[in-house]
Amino acid sequence: MRLIFLGPPGAGKGTQAARIVAKHGIPQLSTGDMLRAAVAAGTPVGVKAKAVMDAGGLVSDEIVIGIVADRIEEADAKKGFILDGFPRTLAQAEALDGMLASKGLKLDKVLELQVDQGKLVDRIVKRAEEARAAGQPVRKDDDPEVFKTRLEAYNRDTAVVAPYYASRGQVVTIDGMQPIDGVSAAIEKALTSN
Repeated sequence: MRLIFLGPPGAGKGTQAARIVAKHGIPQLSTGDMLRAAVAAGTPVGVKAKAVMDAGGLVSDEIVIGIVADRIEEADAKKGFILDGFPRTLAQAEALDGMLASKGLKLDKVLELQVDQGKLVDRIVKRAEEARAAGQPVRKDDDPEVFKTRLEAYNRDTAVVAPYYASRGQVVTIDGMQPIDGVSAAIEKALTSN
C-alpha cells in the first residue's frame, strides 16, 4: 500500500497517517526526517544534501527524490509507505512518478483531505489551546501568523499536485472537516475499495 496524503496544513494528515501506520504497519515517511537520517548515516545522497545545507542552500528535488528512493528500499517500507507532505510541487510529483516507475512501483492511492480553509485557523488556535491546557508544548507552526504563511505557500505551490494525480484517476477526496473518527472511517473505506 503506497499512499500520498495531500491537503493544506492543519487538515489532519499527520493524525490520519499515524492511524494508518498503527493499523497497517507501513511507515509514514517525512522528507525532513529522511533527509536528517541520510545526512546522519552519511549515505551518498545524504553527503550531497549536507553539502547543500551547510552552504545555506535548499536541497534540490533531485536530492529529495534520491533520499525517498533510498528510504523505500528499506525493509519496513517493502509492504508500502505513506508520504505526508511530499510531493510539494508538480515537479516533485512528476519526479516521484518517474522514480517509482524505474523501480516497477506505482502509487495505490492519493488521499486528499479537503477542508474549509477559513475554519483552519480556528482549528489551529484550538489545537494550541488544548496543548497548553494539557501541559504539552505548542507546535511552532500552530502560531496563527505562521500558519497563515504556510497556508499561502500551500495554495501557491502545492495545491496543483492534487489535480495532477486526479487527472490520472488516483485521488480519493476525503471530507477533512468530519470528526477524526469519521475521517479515519472514510479513509479506511477508500483503502479497501478498488
